[in-house]
Amino acid sequence: MATFHHSNPTDRDIRRVLQKLIIILSLGIICVSLFYFFTGCCESDLTENSVSDRPASDDRNGTFYKDVVTVQDEDGYPGTGEGSTLTPGLETDNTGKDWKATRRLPQALIIGVKKGGTRALLEFLRLHPDIRALGSEPHFFDRHYARGLHWYRSMMPKALDGQVVMEKTPRYFVTVETPGRVHSMSRDVKLIVVVRDPVTRAISDYTQIISKTPHIPAFETLAFKNRTNGEIDSLWSPLWIGLYAQHLERWLAWFPRAQIHLVSGEGLISDPAGELGKVQDFLGLQRIVTDKHFYFNKTKGFPCLKKPEGSSKPHCLGKTKGRTHAPIDPEVIWRLREFYRPHNQRFYQMAGQDFGWQ
Repeated sequence: MATFHHSNPTDRDIRRVLQKLIIILSLGIICVSLFYFFTGCCESDLTENSVSDRPASDDRNGTFYKDVVTVQDEDGYPGTGEGSTLTPGLETDNTGKDWKATRRLPQALIIGVKKGGTRALLEFLRLHPDIRALGSEPHFFDRHYARGLHWYRSMMPKALDGQVVMEKTPRYFVTVETPGRVHSMSRDVKLIVVVRDPVTRAISDYTQIISKTPHIPAFETLAFKNRTNGEIDSLWSPLWIGLYAQHLERWLAWFPRAQIHLVSGEGLISDPAGELGKVQDFLGLQRIVTDKHFYFNKTKGFPCLKKPEGSSKPHCLGKTKGRTHAPIDPEVIWRLREFYRPHNQRFYQMAGQDFGWQ
């Protein structure tokens, strides 16, 4: 008589449960592997965007702030990298448009002048959500032109459609080759020049020079070819930069006057919101940066930005801003004012504006 062996029903149930657990575990491992694979692919993008493309928090006044990356610029102010305290992090928005943010050539340039207030203007403009500005000075058109436009574009911050990309390098205004090179990049680029009383600007320039090289000759010595007969050395850089008409004429040979906006350096101190309003109009942007963003620092003698939310301190432009000027012989100042008078009058005519320099 045949004998049949039947499996224990309990054993069958255990095998089924084990099979199901193995299948579930395998699926779990596959899912986890896929998760790490995709996040790993994106890691390089996340690293690149961790400073420049990370959404910034905004305070109750609509002002944007991000991590500070300090550099030194030609104006002698502590500049900021792409992730400046004042750089709006706008590559990501509620509609998920971050994937459209790209690096492109600038549509606007702050081309001058050194010690005129270009750093202040740049930092104030970077409060605007539709402006994406490079914090450091790339010096592309005067020093690094051989690197090519591809390199220049790679220096720019990423921006969305509708945002204005810009950079500032004050040396552009006085460099002979620069207007033609900028025109080759774009005929439509908008140009901004911050001008300041050329005598005050020259003294400020010299003050910065002696802070780095304290043993150079006195301002009064360097300003003259021959002090006995009062002949001014107009080729000395601090004085040559102040020949605004000469430099502007070179730019007007390449660009129409309507594409060049002149900012008063004095106005940037006395009425920053007013000057910023005109710059925003020139760039075709809504006037978002207004007087609510500023307060006047009586100690330093220039405007500062109101403190960001979560910070106990307001934002001013660093120790070099508002530095006490070197004392200059009043007679030398008078001679320089006489020297600049005809140059200033010619500049006023070209600019269509009287800046009121004495």
